[in-house]
Amino acid sequence: MTLPQNRLQEFVRPEDVARFNMIEQQIRPWNVDNSMVLAVLARVKRERFVPPAYYSLAFMDIAVPLVPEEQLLERPDAVMLPPKIEARMLQNLDVQSHERVLLVGAGSGHFAALLAAMAQEVVAVDIAPDMVAMASTNLRDNGVDNVQVLQRDAAVDVPAGGFDVIALSGSVAELPQHLLAALNDGGRLIACVGEDPIMRIHVVTKRDGQFDVQTPWDYNLPRLQNFPEANAFEF
Repeated sequence: MTLPQNRLQEFVRPEDVARFNMIEQQIRPWNVDNSMVLAVLARVKRERFVPPAYYSLAFMDIAVPLVPEEQLLERPDAVMLPPKIEARMLQNLDVQSHERVLLVGAGSGHFAALLAAMAQEVVAVDIAPDMVAMASTNLRDNGVDNVQVLQRDAAVDVPAGGFDVIALSGSVAELPQHLLAALNDGGRLIACVGEDPIMRIHVVTKRDGQFDVQTPWDYNLPRLQNFPEANAFEF
């Protein structure tokens, strides 16, 4: 149920009005109705994780650049996911307070902060040193102390220990088998899988050593670096 619009009278800061509108006008219409997810989106201040040059874009229904625009062609994955995508992924993952989470693609640290608000521990990895530095600084400055940020190429190197939840913040050509192997029993992995122009969100649940794969919705995300591409047909 959509909250009554007179709730806007409760907010003093323009950012809080924008956040309320983001949740009501972008996120709820995308079938996100989990009360815990909505509460976390209201509590974690998205604007504090946006580069100053793009502050005005913080609550818009777009992927916010994390590097200067001229670098985006070479680094299309250096973005914050749109709010509705982070929200829908959180709802699909159903993260619990005792769980350990792996986030592939640390970005600005915002998605890690959302996951950390629901989980016991988050390990965020990124191949790019500037993203590791940005995420670490933003998380520290916002008092998020249950996230470890590592510079790591998750295409070949997975932190040890096993995970209850694994989230990929960009797309891959196929489900990474080494990440599926890192799931604990009962664990879930979410990834955007496929090729332009058609990609689908895959939610994989591990039960008794078997993997159940659901594809609940479609969306295209930029490629994560170094993950293998699908084999091309040869004629």
